[in-house]
This record gives sequence, structure tokens and C-alpha cells, in this order.
Amino acid sequence: MVLFLHNRYRVTGGEERAVEDLMWLVREQLGEEAELLSQDSAMLGRGRAAVALLRGGLDPGDVVAAVRLTRARVVSAHNVNPAFGWRALAAARQVGARVVLHLHNYRLVCAVGTCFNSRGEDCVRCQGRNTLPGVRLNCRGTGPEAAVYGAALALWQRRLAAQADVVVVPSQFAADRLRALDAPLDHARVRVVPHVVRAFADRSSAAAGEHALVASRLAPEKGIELAIEACARAGVPLVVAGDGPLAPRLRGAPNVRFTGAISPEQVAELRAKAALAIVPSQAAETFGLAAAEAMAAGVPVVASAVGALPELVGPDAVVAPGDVAALAAAVKQRFGDEAAGTAGLHRISALASPAAVSARLREIYA
Repeated sequence: MVLFLHNRYRVTGGEERAVEDLMWLVREQLGEEAELLSQDSAMLGRGRAAVALLRGGLDPGDVVAAVRLTRARVVSAHNVNPAFGWRALAAARQVGARVVLHLHNYRLVCAVGTCFNSRGEDCVRCQGRNTLPGVRLNCRGTGPEAAVYGAALALWQRRLAAQADVVVVPSQFAADRLRALDAPLDHARVRVVPHVVRAFADRSSAAAGEHALVASRLAPEKGIELAIEACARAGVPLVVAGDGPLAPRLRGAPNVRFTGAISPEQVAELRAKAALAIVPSQAAETFGLAAAEAMAAGVPVVASAVGALPELVGPDAVVAPGDVAALAAAVKQRFGDEAAGTAGLHRISALASPAAVSARLREIYA
């Protein structure tokens, strides 16, 4: 039995999908029972969330009860802030569970988790317990919230990391970045396990595609404006699937269809009609789920050469971040390229298929 712990974010993102997919994998591929114990930041309230952060989590009695009730041998912990914290993991260990801590981002050191600061820069200024740069740059958007996050990370990051029997990251880049951030990890316990992709196409049908697709939260670090300008230069129709803080400003762009927030099934339908997927991130992605799912659908990908994206999509599919001219040229070249779509399909199958990921996870759980 595997008990999943996850504190849902105020704005739903890729980590929620990753947790759902991993629970599916545990049930369907590993043949184990899986249950989820969750908290929701949107329901917690900012005052209570601040208290929880500074205390290292709320009372872990519900975690103890859940471990005992389910007889969980493994606790799979994902986002633990603010409600769970290190206290929940310590409590799980005290009642006999092993702890696997999944770090989907850099929040062990970085208050926003992306290493993308308020100035619009990739940033590794915060190092280990020195989180003052994030406070000075006001990376959380308000002074009090930045101060609370900075203090909480400095107080508890070592104790949180110490509760993990194994730490799982989704890419080698993520492991290397956490080392560069001086994260308090025993790196001998760090394992790379890619996010699982559930569905794979039989072949690429990119030649029949109708549009380029960006599936992303509309946030500054995602580089959506670069994709819009590159597609305009290349004369390629673009569909942008997703919502976020930049939506009001971006929606005025000509020759771009904005869908707003839609279901994963609707995104899959758009992807099936795509001749190209664009992942123009400016931040150091720890994986790149949008790129992986496009590759699994046989859609050729063009991405920024940042974070784990080169590791994921390969060196031929990336361009320098922020280089609109290079992005436009790559868009024009790879639009409808079935050979590139087929190569990507084979690449992601070897890396992130259910069989490939379950083999790595089975070894960790054992």
C-alpha cells in the first residue's frame, strides 16, 4: 500500500497531473493499492498557511491515522507545503512507513519553486539556508509572504530532507540544479524518475496537422509571447491552450486562438490535430510534461534550450531561449515533420512509458 501526500496549489498545474498519473501507475503497473491524503492551499487561508509554514506543518495526526488505517508501507510525498511540512513525514516514519519525497520543483530552496525571479531571470541567488535574496527580490509578490517563505525554508529545509529515505527528481538537470542550489540532500539517495506518460500514438500524423500548439499556464516564465511572435514570423497558425495571469494581455494577439482553461481530454484533441508543439519556456523546467505528451502523440516539438528540455526532447529540437528568429526558423522547419514526430515518439517511449517508469519506481519501492 502506498499513501500519497499532496498539498494542492492555489492554481492547479502540472504537479497535480503528475500525482494523478503516478497513482495510476502504482495501481495499474505495480499492482499496489494507492490512496491520496491531500490538503488544498486555496481552502487553507493565507494566515493559517503562514502559521503552518513557520511551524513546519500542521498537526500530523491525520497522516498518522491514514498510515495506520491503510497500513501503508510507503508514503509518497509530493508538495508538502504549507500544510504537511516535515512534521507529516516524521510522523509517517514514526509509525513504520518509508518516505519517498518527490521534488517536482526547486522549492526546497527557492520560494517560488521555479528559480525564475521577479526580474524575469533564471536565478540561483538563494543557496541552502540563505533565502534572503528571495525576500529582497520579493519573489512571492508581497513582502510579508516573501518573508514567511524565506524564514520557513531556512528553518526547516534540512529537517524536511532528513525525513526522506529516497528523494525522486524527474530529470538529471533537476538533480544537478538542486546540487547547485546547495540543497541539503544526501545526493546518494537521489534518484531520477521521469514523469510517466500514459497514452502513446501508434505513429506520427503531423503531416496532416492544422496548427502549432502551446499547452501551458500563461505566466511570464513560460515564454508564450515568444511563441506568438515566432509563429507570426513563420506564417504558422497557433493555438494556445491554458490560462493564467498573462491571459488578458496576450489575448489581443492576431491570428492566435486562445482556448482558456480546458480539460486534459480537450488538450489531447487539439494535440491530435497539431503539426507542431512549441515549449518556449524561459525558466529551468525540471521536466517538461507538455513536451513529453506532444512527443508521445507523435507531434514534433520545438523547445527552449533551458532546464531539462534538451535532456527530454534532444539537442536537435531546441533553440536558444528568447531568440525569436531562431524559434521562428525552427517552427517553419519542423511544422508537419513526421520524421521528427516519429523520432520524438520513440525517444519518449523509451524514457517515460509506463513500463519504463514503473521499472525505476519498483526498484525504489523495493
